[in-house]
Amino acid sequence: MFGVAIQTTVPVIGLTVETFVLLLIAAAAGGAFGAAIGALPAFIFTGFVVFLGEGIAILNRELGGEALAVGQGELVGGLSGIIGFGAVTGPHIAFAGGVAASAYAGKKYPEMEPDGWDYHFGKNILYAFGTKPDILAVGAIFGVFGAVFNQFTGALLVIDGTGVTDSIALTVVVSAFVARAVFGYPLVGKSAGSSILDMSPFEREEPRTATDGGEDVEVPMEHEGRLATEPWLPHQYKWSGVTAIGIVGGILGGYIYILTGSIFLGYAISAISLLFLNLGVEKIPVTHHITLIGAVGAVVFLPNFSPVVALLAAGVFGAVSGLLGEVTQRIFYAHSGTHVDPPAMAIAIAMVGVAILEIVAVLPNAGYL
Repeated sequence: MFGVAIQTTVPVIGLTVETFVLLLIAAAAGGAFGAAIGALPAFIFTGFVVFLGEGIAILNRELGGEALAVGQGELVGGLSGIIGFGAVTGPHIAFAGGVAASAYAGKKYPEMEPDGWDYHFGKNILYAFGTKPDILAVGAIFGVFGAVFNQFTGALLVIDGTGVTDSIALTVVVSAFVARAVFGYPLVGKSAGSSILDMSPFEREEPRTATDGGEDVEVPMEHEGRLATEPWLPHQYKWSGVTAIGIVGGILGGYIYILTGSIFLGYAISAISLLFLNLGVEKIPVTHHITLIGAVGAVVFLPNFSPVVALLAAGVFGAVSGLLGEVTQRIFYAHSGTHVDPPAMAIAIAMVGVAILEIVAVLPNAGYL
């Protein structure tokens, strides 16, 4: 009887109950892992695993797929797919679990805020929470949420066989907003400048005179010194610089794809580079949304154009993704008290655009969708 029940397929997503339960248990552990080591370190691990998986995939293709005893794509899927973008280090699970843990700790344990942190503690995605059970539990809950939401979104948001957007990126964004709602943060927050896009209060180092969204009159003692406007990256928010790094990163992501056939290798390298940012090296740019969408630009142009044109298109796609990240951080990150990931927002929006253009036959394909 149990054996029959366990083989029942979960509606919509098509997984057996056993496989789905395995995913949920692993996702709980993955989300707790992200809380334990911190959201950003968890994402850096994503980069390392995907880098290894993509490297093996390239080797497999070069060897004609005959040399790997595990069979065609099996090892690759286990690393890049099942591990890198799956329950162990998938951004929608481990990173999202870490983000939720920081949001929770920002309200429950403000005394844990490290010295010199000028933003709300709920935005500190570098912080490793170690073994504190309630914080790990928050990570676990959001890890499960990320796994379930991604499975159903990936299955439902499909038109004529093409995904409507990157379901993992979308899940990262939705999970972050859910954490804001659950833990009592405003979804957007109140701008201290002339408009929600205005970062000048940060440039003037204006202190915050009210908590997120004007909910209270005074800043709590533990958040004195918090800035009125908190750009996602103090070294990467000016339009000219974002455009420049977008072009550069997009070209590199496209070049890697053209030479290796890997869409995600540039993304992995960008994610790994954040190790230096996590270690305190100043002005390391965040580029995984740029290199990934740059690679997509090369993917959609290469079938009908020369590699040179595809590479230039990759630069344009990278710049657009970089600017999308900047616009979304100014709207959804800078004025509230938790991390909502601008790269995930940029990827989700950019891939909606790519999917629509493929559906209406403007583009020959929808990249990795």
